[in-house]
Amino acid sequence: MATIDEQVEVLMSGAAYGDPETRENMAKELRARLLECEREGRPLRVYCGYDPRTSDLHLGHTITMRKLRQFQDFGHDVTFLVGTFTSLIGDPSDKDSARDQLTMRNVEENARTYAEQAFKILDEERTRVRRNDEWLAPLDFADIIRLASHFTVQQFMVRENFSKRIEEEKAIYLHEFFYALMQAYDAVAQEADVQVGGQDQLFNILVAGRKLQTGLGQKPQIAIIMGESLPGTDGEIKMSKSLGNHIPLLSEPWDMFGKVMSLPDKAMGVYHKLILGWTQAQVDELEAKLAAGELHPNEMKMKLAREIVSIFYSRAHAEASQARWNEVFRSGGGLPEDIQEAELEAEAEVRDILVRLKMASSRGEARRLIQQNGVRLNEMRVESLQATVTLEMLPAVLQVGKRQFIRLVPPEDGGE
Repeated sequence: MATIDEQVEVLMSGAAYGDPETRENMAKELRARLLECEREGRPLRVYCGYDPRTSDLHLGHTITMRKLRQFQDFGHDVTFLVGTFTSLIGDPSDKDSARDQLTMRNVEENARTYAEQAFKILDEERTRVRRNDEWLAPLDFADIIRLASHFTVQQFMVRENFSKRIEEEKAIYLHEFFYALMQAYDAVAQEADVQVGGQDQLFNILVAGRKLQTGLGQKPQIAIIMGESLPGTDGEIKMSKSLGNHIPLLSEPWDMFGKVMSLPDKAMGVYHKLILGWTQAQVDELEAKLAAGELHPNEMKMKLAREIVSIFYSRAHAEASQARWNEVFRSGGGLPEDIQEAELEAEAEVRDILVRLKMASSRGEARRLIQQNGVRLNEMRVESLQATVTLEMLPAVLQVGKRQFIRLVPPEDGGE
C-alpha cells in the first residue's frame, strides 16, 4: 500500500497553478487531508465534471480522466460528474464571446454515451457517475441569491476572458456569472475533498469552489489543476470539437489512427507524455533522437498511433488500422493510379485549397461540400469549416466526392 508521501507525489504530478507557492500549498493541503481521511477511515471524495455540450469526449478529456484513475488506484472515491445542468449555460472560461445556450433535450442526447466513453480510462466498478441537475435543478431564486452573496462582482471581473472582453467592448451576459457559481455548488453538494480540472478551470475550482465551501461551513477542496493541455490535430491550439481539431473517443479505430498520423511532428512529444504517460526525460530523449535523424518521424508517429488505438480499442484494431493505412498511403491502394499532385506553399484552410485547385467553384460551394460530408483529408471526413492543412501534414490526399483526388505535397524548395 502506498504511503501518503508517495500518494502526494503521484497525485500532484502534472499539476500547475501559475505560481509555485500555490502548488506548494495544494500539496500541503492534500497531505493533510489524506492524513485526516486515514484517521477517519474513509477515502478522499474526488470528482471532475464534464459538460455534455457535444456528444463526443475526446483525447484531450482523458488527461483529467487519467488523474482520476490515479486516485482510484489508490483506493479513493471517484465521481465522474456529467454537467447536465451547467452545460445549459456553458463555461465562459477562455471564451471571447458567450456560448450558445442548449436545451435539456440537447444535453440529454449528448450525455447518453458519456459514461461509456469515460470507462475507456476509468474503472467502471469503482466509478460513481452522477449528474449535477440532481442538486442544481431544485434550487429556487432565494437559494441563488443566498449562494451569490458569497461573491463580489470584482472577483469575477478579474477573470482574463471577462477583462479582455471589456477592453474589446464585447458583451458579458449576466447568466455567464452563474456558471462558476453552479460549479462551486457542485463541490458543496458532494462535500468534495478534491476536484480535478484543466487550466481553464483554475478560477472555478481554486477560487469559486473553495470560497463557497468555506462560506457554507465545509473544508475547501484541494484543486488539482493539470498543467498541460493536449493540442489538437493542428499541433497548436488546445483540442476542441468546436475548432474541428479533436480526436473523438468514439472514433472508429481507423479514423483515430489516421487522425494521429495527421499530427505535425512537433506534437509527438506532448502526445507521448499526456496520452502514453512518458516522463519528461523520455520525451526529451525522443525529441533529441528525432532532431538528430536517429528516428524517422513517420515511423514514430505510426508507433504512437498504434499505441493510442490499442489503449482505446485493442492491439488487433491497431494492427488492422495500420495495415489499412499502409495499403492506402504506402502502396497506393484505394487511390487512383494517376492522382494529380499540387504543391502547398504555406498553411491554408481546406476551403481555400478547394477553390484554388478548382475542386469547388467558390468558398460558398466549398462550405456546402464540407457541411454535406463531401470532403475528406487522408480519408478522414473534414468536419470543421476552419480545418487547416499545414506543411507538416504533407503529403496529404484531399478528396471531394468519390472521384476528385489531389495529393498535396510540399514545395520542392521545402517552403524556404
